[in-house]
Amino acid sequence: MECLLPTILIMFDIIAIVDAMRGRLSIEKKLLWIGLIVFVPGIGMFLYFLLGRPDHQTN
Repeated sequence: MECLLPTILIMFDIIAIVDAMRGRLSIEKKLLWIGLIVFVPGIGMFLYFLLGRPDHQTN
């Protein structure tokens, strides 16, 4: 049970990284988001899904 939370966090991090790679962002923004997700796992993933997804951005 104690390894369930880290496993779920890693799973969602992988989903966020794949989503960032497949998104419509420029390569620079993709690399920045992936770096944030990798180096700050929980917060980076949360911020990406909240702010970084192209579907939620307005131009």
